[in-house]
Amino acid sequence: MKTSFNAQSASELPLHPGAARVGIGGPVGSGKTRLLEQLIPRFIARGTELAVITNDLATREDAERVRRSGLIDAERVRAVETGACPHTAIREDPTMNLQMADELEARFAGLDLLLIESGGDNLASTFSLDLVDYWIFVIDVAGGDDIPRKRGPGVLSCDLLVVNKYDLAPYVGVDLPRMRRESDAARDGRPVLFTNCATGEGVDAVVDAISRAVLFDRS
Repeated sequence: MKTSFNAQSASELPLHPGAARVGIGGPVGSGKTRLLEQLIPRFIARGTELAVITNDLATREDAERVRRSGLIDAERVRAVETGACPHTAIREDPTMNLQMADELEARFAGLDLLLIESGGDNLASTFSLDLVDYWIFVIDVAGGDDIPRKRGPGVLSCDLLVVNKYDLAPYVGVDLPRMRRESDAARDGRPVLFTNCATGEGVDAVVDAISRAVLFDRS
């Protein structure tokens, strides 16, 4: 995993060590693309050079959505059509994503960050560490407060668990404090953040977590 550096140690390294690669996975409808749309302008505002790869089973819908958003140069958004279970392209054989990431780095010199969104999948979705330096797993309150108790590989293994749509808890019968406690217990102290990606609440903390973990501090 790429690690964070302070300004002094960063000055002793090559000017650009290559883009940090961050995966975003989670079930269908959990809010992965919405999180992506909230992350992009925040990183751009911080001066981060970034590009995006989306994965879909047999379409390029998510990539087209991000391109149409106008949040980022459309040329910096690429799509991978997995043609099979999304697990395959991010875990068992991430070759297509690796190739796309290499192409983006070659096309846009000086990239700091590549955000790689998986196609929607279940709680067993994980990222190969050959593909990413750091990965986020997104679940949502509307999916049920029992998700942390099920202790799926995605929830347990990710670097950062994001629990999205926390604002919906009163409408779907979820005990939010209990879900917080059980998420923390399942993660055994590893990071958990609650967000409302429709409004952007909590997303700054996600940006901070990514920055601390894998981006070079150039301040």
